[in-house]
Amino acid sequence: MRIIHVITRLIVGGAQENTIATVLGLKAKPEVDVYLVSGPTSGPEGSLEDRLSPDLLIKSPHLVRSVSPLQDLRALIELTKIYKNKKPHIVHTHSGKAGFLGRLAAKIVNIPIIIHTIHGPSFGRFQSSVANLIFKSTERIAGSFTTHFISVADAMTELYLGAGIGRREMYSTIYSGFNLQPFLTARNDLQLRSQYGILPEDIVIGKIARLTKLKGHDDLFKIAPELLREHPNVKIMLVGDGLWHQRFKRLTEDLGLINRIIFTGLVSPEQIPGLIGLMDIVVHLSYREGIARSLPQAMAAGKPVVAYDCDGAKEVCIPGKTGFLIAAGDVRSVHHALKALIENCNMRQTLGMNGQRLVQSKFAVESMVESIYVLYVKLYKKYCQK
Repeated sequence: MRIIHVITRLIVGGAQENTIATVLGLKAKPEVDVYLVSGPTSGPEGSLEDRLSPDLLIKSPHLVRSVSPLQDLRALIELTKIYKNKKPHIVHTHSGKAGFLGRLAAKIVNIPIIIHTIHGPSFGRFQSSVANLIFKSTERIAGSFTTHFISVADAMTELYLGAGIGRREMYSTIYSGFNLQPFLTARNDLQLRSQYGILPEDIVIGKIARLTKLKGHDDLFKIAPELLREHPNVKIMLVGDGLWHQRFKRLTEDLGLINRIIFTGLVSPEQIPGLIGLMDIVVHLSYREGIARSLPQAMAAGKPVVAYDCDGAKEVCIPGKTGFLIAAGDVRSVHHALKALIENCNMRQTLGMNGQRLVQSKFAVESMVESIYVLYVKLYKKYCQK
């Protein structure tokens, strides 16, 4: 089987880590040729391009994230040329722009199997009705020539079916797996704590997300002054970088919380387990996410989670079992949930252990790669061996 994956950019992020892990896992399979096409990667969110050797990564300079008719046309032409040269049996797309252009090019070239992974919603309550109309229409067009969809959460399947995209039998849920072992063995490293100015007795609330729109940092800042005043031994650690970094740094200074809120800046995925090991609670208040990778990662490390009830969060953040699931925007309930966890060590431990068991059964990267491979083989036999 020859397979080409297509993604808009390889920044440090969950969809990108998922895609790279899939490509590397498939490369180890016998009789599989696999490549990844990506647009240019730049900016404060970092790059994962060095994870792939030159023989696996094909760069498409015109495949940019923003809408640009001329660039988009050039990217479409580039993709059709790549497909004609490599002659894949399967084209597997990821993310919005690459998802549409990659599938359209595959249709033009008559690729037998076209797969799209839904890492997160391209439409929903987080944006205007006009934007939703455009994105739903685009997804319906691309969906009309998609062979199969992979959803990273059942919630993504229901959302797309509800929008009239595809039929139920065209969908498979395959959770976004990762290497569990570093998280299962994550520990509270006192030396690492001291590097960030965290005392041994401090309780750390962690949030792992790009510092950008829709990730919910604003909501956390709304409750931070009161929460930190109530609990002098609590610190908040924000892991990640992004376009809003300076904005949040200034807000921290304006609120007089410069010694209570820690910015790690951009860190590599390999550093995440160590940082989660320092945390007592992990909060993720995203308004748009398939399943935020930080939730199962935190749970693998035995940490309780607090999350907004958006998209697939409820499939891992189970109230009373692994954490607190809260209606999006309800910052008072976030405050109460964090307060309860800060003040109850036994609750933190119980929820953390429950979460660890759940994640071990669903999020191993080996299981993800094997499930995708099995799906490929099934579709290959159906469409390529007639």
